[in-house]
Amino acid sequence: MAALPRIFLLFLVILVLLGGGSLWFDYLGLIDVKDTYAPVFRFFGLGGRSKVEEQDSPYLLDSERLSKLMVAVDLRAEELQLREEQLSGREKDILQQAAEIEEQRKALEDQEKSLKERTRLYDNKNENIRQNAKNLNGMPPARAVAILEKMEDQDMIDHLRMVEQLAQEAGEDSSVAYWLSLMPAERAAVIQRKMAVKPKT
Repeated sequence: MAALPRIFLLFLVILVLLGGGSLWFDYLGLIDVKDTYAPVFRFFGLGGRSKVEEQDSPYLLDSERLSKLMVAVDLRAEELQLREEQLSGREKDILQQAAEIEEQRKALEDQEKSLKERTRLYDNKNENIRQNAKNLNGMPPARAVAILEKMEDQDMIDHLRMVEQLAQEAGEDSSVAYWLSLMPAERAAVIQRKMAVKPKT
């Protein structure tokens, strides 16, 4: 029986140590036990931390401001993230458009080179036809007609037109009509028909 008071005393000491330790941790801000111990405080007339006191706390306004600030920061971060995604999408579109423009530029350059090459070839061909026409004009008609008859129809037409152009430039009569009269009638008719309906090349 003598051991019971001793056990009870030890139990009270343990309760006091637990209560004091928890209050000390609460004071340090590690845990919050004031609401839990509020009935005990009121029993001893010490009073607990009421909701009114919490609302009147000088740190409550700072806490609310900090909370609102954190919400604003989160919203700003979301907005920045959204803008970053939009800018990233626009950057991809711009890069794609730039690539398409570069392809179009290269295609235009290729077309320009091709056009220049075709123009050069045409000029060379036109100059060759002009020189051949001069040579034909300097030959006896029968020999000139013999050379013309060996050409394809379009080549012959090009040479005959150049002979006419040279005659106009020199203010002379063209030999084309006479050369056609020396050709077989069927071939001459075909050439005359094509010269009348086919545009100048």
